[in-house]
Amino acid sequence: MLLLGRHLAHDHIVAGLATALRAGALTADAVALEARKAAQTDDEPAVAVPTPRPVAGPGAGTVTFLHEWKLNHLPPDTRPLPSVTHYDQLLRHRRVVGGGDLREGEAP
Repeated sequence: MLLLGRHLAHDHIVAGLATALRAGALTADAVALEARKAAQTDDEPAVAVPTPRPVAGPGAGTVTFLHEWKLNHLPPDTRPLPSVTHYDQLLRHRRVVGGGDLREGEAP
């Protein structure tokens, strides 16, 4: 979001924030897209005045994010939880330069 101000005017970013908020899309990507749309419409000659979008209410469409849709349509994960016990065996005994074994947590 902060880097968007380097390429777009403040008014376009505010318009993008307002449009994304009205649509319920609360992501930086949605704001950037709407801000670029606002900048593009300022660059093009005005032919007709666009009508403002109605505020979302009952019966209005909803925004479904792709990652949420994917998470809702995944099969359950039945794999066991990962374990690092085989790495712990490597840490139990360390060789000291002096020649003796050193257990974990002991000082040389």
